[in-house]
Amino acid sequence: MTLTVGFHEVPKGHLAMVVTHLEMHARPDLRPMPDIPGIHLVRHQRLDTAWYKGLFRRIGQDYLWFSRLQMSDTELATIFNDPAYDLYTLQRDNDDLGLLELDFRHDGQCEIAFFGLDNTLIGSGAGRYLMNEAISRAFARPIERLHVHTCTLDSPQALAFYIRSGFTAYKQQVEVAPDPRLTGELPAHCAPQIPLLG
Repeated sequence: MTLTVGFHEVPKGHLAMVVTHLEMHARPDLRPMPDIPGIHLVRHQRLDTAWYKGLFRRIGQDYLWFSRLQMSDTELATIFNDPAYDLYTLQRDNDDLGLLELDFRHDGQCEIAFFGLDNTLIGSGAGRYLMNEAISRAFARPIERLHVHTCTLDSPQALAFYIRSGFTAYKQQVEVAPDPRLTGELPAHCAPQIPLLG
């Protein structure tokens, strides 16, 4: 369904967000990044769902990430046990402070399914490090397209960051979903910059 011009009522207890889809079709020159002592990327071959949901919540709660929190352990295991799905964390001093998920399940493509940092790393250059790793690892395989999406609930810096990284926006959608602060996936105090209309 294509929305008509004008205002559209959002159901009470729901959120509306504009989702921007971006893509690149060749590996760009990687942007320079500062030296960040002690950080490194770790690939996780096995998944502890409680650990994962805790990390997902910590990184994403300020932006109301909720999709993984609604999944059962079985659903998550199905995703992460697939050899075409890669889960990484950015670590410093054995603490997981960043999340990167690369989805190769569609031939010739890779989706950056999730990309985020703990607040302690925002502004440190760790995002550039993580994106350079994402691009390098994605194009190390025979793909023709790397894509990602972001929405208006994400960090205000996210869209510009993706464009600076070499992505081009190609489509926008409006998504309406129940507010996870009202459904119990996230506490009511999360994301105070987003009005809670329940």
